[in-house]
Amino acid sequence: MDKFRIMVQFLQANQESFMNGICGIMALASAQMYSSFEFTCPCLPDYNYAYGIGILIVPAIWFFLLGFVLNNNISVLTEEWKRPVGKRRKDPAVLRYMFSSMTQRALIAPTVWIAVTLMDGKSFLCAFSPTADLSEFLNDSYSSLSKRELQKLQARIPCKDVFDGHEMISREAATRYIRCLSQACGWTFLMLITVAAFLIRAIRPCFTQAAFLKTKYWSHYIDTERKLFDETCKEHAKSFAKVCIQQYFESISGEIVPEIQLPAKKGKGSKDDDGEKQKSDEEKLLGIRKADDMNKVLWNWHTCKPGLLLNKQAAEMNGHAHLDNHKLSNELQKQTPTKSTAVVYYSKV
Repeated sequence: MDKFRIMVQFLQANQESFMNGICGIMALASAQMYSSFEFTCPCLPDYNYAYGIGILIVPAIWFFLLGFVLNNNISVLTEEWKRPVGKRRKDPAVLRYMFSSMTQRALIAPTVWIAVTLMDGKSFLCAFSPTADLSEFLNDSYSSLSKRELQKLQARIPCKDVFDGHEMISREAATRYIRCLSQACGWTFLMLITVAAFLIRAIRPCFTQAAFLKTKYWSHYIDTERKLFDETCKEHAKSFAKVCIQQYFESISGEIVPEIQLPAKKGKGSKDDDGEKQKSDEEKLLGIRKADDMNKVLWNWHTCKPGLLLNKQAAEMNGHAHLDNHKLSNELQKQTPTKSTAVVYYSKV
């Protein structure tokens, strides 16, 4: 259990590794789902194409949308896109980078599904068997059939149990021919996807390295800022609840008079520990002690986020107060003019 908890904490701390793991799991799930899926072609000219293309495209779209749903950055992107400008402007390049990163991860599972489906060839066979040119596998008796009857005959090729045209067409040869075309399409699809991924991952940073680093940095900043803000809100809510409950018990403790008052047992520094704990809880409140004030803080954070400009002077005063005071005292001593005092001696003579 501890190892599982450590692994979960590691994945939560490493967002990119976590999302890569999710994408890998979805890719394996898509392949496993296809292997366990029972493919049933209707073997009708009007329905074969819709069923075959639907099996090829619809699950891929579902995996694509699921990749966006499982990505935690989709809420960050939406919040950044819809928030008011306020004191911080919105950079479209950062939004495009975040969207492209999520899209690349979301396309992994659909790509695996389409590749596996084309390599297997069942959906391709079902979709294109009625309209494929199979004249090389037909004998001379097919000339007496009309175009509609020929489509019905070819539509039953994927269904081994209902096919009844063995004297007109070789079903095994036609099936192998269509599946060969499907596998060729599958390898071509994989090659195109691989080349596109190579161009996106390798060539794009070479042309706009500075812009790429800038957008990557600020996308990480937005994600990190949101996480830290949520953690600060959780700490404040926990401290607010602790202080509120402690004040509640302290307020009603005077109203309840016990019949027998037992002397309190002193533990190992329990009083000091409680005092330090209480102090830390008070500090975590950050001066916000009212519900209306907290609601105002949350509303202002959404409508008008602070500008990305740190006050260096305030940081130096807070971090190096003793050094500044020492320097200030030395400067004052140097700048203060020394007053000359006249000493008069009186002689008794």
